Amino acid sequence: MRETLVPLMRPGPPRPSAIIAPRIFSLPQGAERHVVAGGGAILIAVQAGDALSIRNDEGGQICEIVAANATGQGDTGILGVPASGKATGLMALLEQEDASLRRMRMGIAARQIDLAQAPAVHLFSATTPAGMEEQFRAIREGVVIIAAPGGAMDFERQDTTTPLTVTITRATIKPHVRFELPDPLADPVADIRVHSATAEAYFVKAGDYIQILDVDGRQCTDFQCFSARKLDKGLQRPLDVTTTRTLMGHAYPMPGLHGKYYDQDMEPLVEVVQDTCGRHDAFAMACAAKYYDDIGYPGHVNCTDNFNGALASFGAEPRPGWMAINFFFNTGLDEHGVMYADEPWSRPGDYVLLRALTDLVCVSSACPDDTTAANGWNPTDIHVRTYSGAERFQRAIAIRATPDSEPKMTKETGFHASFAKHTGNFVEYNGYWLANSFAKTGAIEEYWACRQKAVIMDLSPLRKFEITGPDSEALCQYIFTRDVRKMSEGGVVYTAMCYPHGGMIDDGTLFRLGRDNFRWIGGNDYGGEWIREQAEKLGLKVLVRSSTDQLHNVAVQGPESRDLLRKIIWTAPHRPTFDQLEWFRFTPARLHGPEGVPLVVSRTGYTGELGYEVMCHPRDCAAVFDAIWEAGQDHGLKPFGLEALDMVRIEAGLIFAGYDFSDQTDPFEAGIGFTVPLKSKQDDFIGRDALIRRKEHPSRKLVGLDIDSNVDVGHGDCVHVGRAQVGEVTSSMRSPILGKNIALARIDLAHAEIGTEVEIGKLDGHQKRLPAKIVPFAHYDPKKERPRS
Repeated sequence: MRETLVPLMRPGPPRPSAIIAPRIFSLPQGAERHVVAGGGAILIAVQAGDALSIRNDEGGQICEIVAANATGQGDTGILGVPASGKATGLMALLEQEDASLRRMRMGIAARQIDLAQAPAVHLFSATTPAGMEEQFRAIREGVVIIAAPGGAMDFERQDTTTPLTVTITRATIKPHVRFELPDPLADPVADIRVHSATAEAYFVKAGDYIQILDVDGRQCTDFQCFSARKLDKGLQRPLDVTTTRTLMGHAYPMPGLHGKYYDQDMEPLVEVVQDTCGRHDAFAMACAAKYYDDIGYPGHVNCTDNFNGALASFGAEPRPGWMAINFFFNTGLDEHGVMYADEPWSRPGDYVLLRALTDLVCVSSACPDDTTAANGWNPTDIHVRTYSGAERFQRAIAIRATPDSEPKMTKETGFHASFAKHTGNFVEYNGYWLANSFAKTGAIEEYWACRQKAVIMDLSPLRKFEITGPDSEALCQYIFTRDVRKMSEGGVVYTAMCYPHGGMIDDGTLFRLGRDNFRWIGGNDYGGEWIREQAEKLGLKVLVRSSTDQLHNVAVQGPESRDLLRKIIWTAPHRPTFDQLEWFRFTPARLHGPEGVPLVVSRTGYTGELGYEVMCHPRDCAAVFDAIWEAGQDHGLKPFGLEALDMVRIEAGLIFAGYDFSDQTDPFEAGIGFTVPLKSKQDDFIGRDALIRRKEHPSRKLVGLDIDSNVDVGHGDCVHVGRAQVGEVTSSMRSPILGKNIALARIDLAHAEIGTEVEIGKLDGHQKRLPAKIVPFAHYDPKKERPRS
């Protein structure tokens, strides 16, 4: 029998690795992306042939465009289109006392543009759907001002302002320029280019600012600095990361209370003011000759030798290896204590802004490592700008709703100045600075004030979205787990929002303002993105627009909150009176009387006590706070911070995103199964089939734990029965009112019965255990009689 030979299948040529990265890295050369904030404007220089695209991101946002030539004369012909009116919306914006528009006013004045005489192009309307775009091409050189005008939102009309995205594709592409540098934050004192695989040293005066930019993204830069005064005396005292980590208690400083770098004498040298990346390294040294020698690349250019050369003229002695802060370097320690590195998180234009706390000699490198992923396998340039200390920059960290979103910098809420009179202890929370605790009280006293009297807390970072249009009810019925069709006007419902697999996107409250009008208040920006995506997929006639920056709110909570607010809240005759406001109801209202500040007051809260939330436009926050504060003096009113809030919400069994639930947790496992009425809600909704399956075959349950120990317990601590881990702690606290340590924990159903004895593992989970018992959930007022009262 003859053997049949089967030819071998030879693989074809290799294919590149498939990588999904943020869209900015795939923009064509010469393309730029700019976001015009709702209620904001941008000014852009254009050349003949430049293409502009303006996208209405969330829908319903009008746009005004003014174009001007080199002499400042208005000329919409620069974009090849006729004028359609005057720039009344832009002029109204610029009349506002908004610091974010200061540079815009300066740019208009410098170019001598008379907006009152300039013609304008008007785009879009209040009904324009999300994603609509308009295209233009510049016919000749000039400047273009693009505005997203709008005033304070009417809470009943829901006429919020939302962003526009402008994409420019330049006709003339600069050679060897992949990405253009972003505009300076102010007029620079110095502009320093640190070319790839080099380093530059520079002097910075005390009080001045240092902006270190990643030009093309995915590029590391080592930074070091000396006190110039000490260096003049021959004292070699560079920034010391070990001293810094010890004093700050962080792997590396970030903007806020723990934002300074020190030398070994414990003298602060620089403070981190802003950071758009959020991922750096303060453990490893700058790369050195020995590192490359040891991995088989002798003679490789390195940051240490570059530092030595750049610092020589300043009198710094050379070293075989430099300690440094490695900005944008992405490192970590695995569970075995092994350090690892990967590509940086930084995108093109990401930066760190530092403030010099003394006269400094600084040095920055553009790391040359092309042997690992440390620079994305492609070392590029770094750029340094310095600014005068006379400038004022707010402390800020960037957050992004999605990997493709433009960064949003940490803001102060409209109530910030009022709370800042009582504390300097603010922490970054979800894009805003919120008070952590207060100087005259502290978390324990604030806690007792909430349980016994009244407190006021800033909750403005909660994300608000206006859902409007004839298909708004149908959309809400489909994306939320609750039966929205049963809601009446003025009603509020607490609900979950889930992915198709049943995992939670967010929890929050849905307000019904009218037949076709809803307001979603949740914990994150992505919730609004998700809702809008579902509306677009279904082709529904509905707008989903962010109103977070139009509606700031305080919570007034505690047994005396009703008596307090009764003194200052007025409602129209056709609305419920304040005393008629039932649990989970809301009403439009006014401060003091019919001509007072417009408000929205809801009987909701996150404390487990009787309480209300009061919403207003940011411009009115100071007046609202002062009125509540004055009325509260007879009721023991105290300001209330995040530390105390965490205590009362854990006692009340109120869950928190990232701790008690995630996208791997369904509402049943998160202890809020009551938000999923599978029997009574007949309509389909996202995740329904998965939730039916998960309810019929549960595996985990959220329970309460009483802990027989005063040892601190933390999120993520393991829970054991014998050797086996059967769950983990999600939230914990030492309860003042119960006099013991308590926790919320997610436990395997086999061990979740009330009364089951378990152990919480500390250290490695086995060397130290804390005895605990499963108890009814929640620990405090499980029937919610106090908020209903």
